[in-house]
Amino acid sequence: MAIGLIGRKIGMTQVHDGAGRAVPVTIIEAGPCPIVQRRTKEMDGYEALQLGFMTERKRRQIKKPMKGHFERAKVPYLRHLQEIRIEGDGTYQVGQVLTVELFSEGEYIKVTGTSKGKGFQGGMKRHGWRGGPASHGAMFHRKPGSIGASSFPSRVLPGHRMPGRMGGDRVTVKGLRIIKVIPERNLLVVKGAVPGPPGGILTVVKDERYASHA
Repeated sequence: MAIGLIGRKIGMTQVHDGAGRAVPVTIIEAGPCPIVQRRTKEMDGYEALQLGFMTERKRRQIKKPMKGHFERAKVPYLRHLQEIRIEGDGTYQVGQVLTVELFSEGEYIKVTGTSKGKGFQGGMKRHGWRGGPASHGAMFHRKPGSIGASSFPSRVLPGHRMPGRMGGDRVTVKGLRIIKVIPERNLLVVKGAVPGPPGGILTVVKDERYASHA
């Protein structure tokens, strides 16, 4: 697995390429992320880095076990923790701070976040159903309609799509190209959209499938 950072979605805007075309981009604040813990195959069964991100927390807001966890690594009390799988090597050590300089312009990344929650929605919005006739006199417009046969099997089959809660899912978007890196402000300018609302927490990882294209 490739190295990455924890980040925060700032919002979307547009930039212009060399041909003057408007390109939609997302601004991501990525890092700095101190390494809080190192997972090893010998101790934990897998290789990973536990990274911290964003806003130091007040001492009184943290439980004693977490205080010890942060103090052992000699890092500030951080608000968000996230593990990122890596290949087993000794390059990264506890206490080391990873920054946006891990990435370079033209590289491809994959971004994981929680999509916007849209609450309880009907089948037309949630599943893209066509719906019924829109004309006057029709008694069926946006309702689900029949959901099962009557004589056989006389029940609704498992997995049948229905109205329900929409959004709020863990989503990964792959193959996003980095347009610009701004190290002094810890910002990545990424072509396209990423999951979640502005302010949402993201995991940004190098997409190894596109390593030869960078």
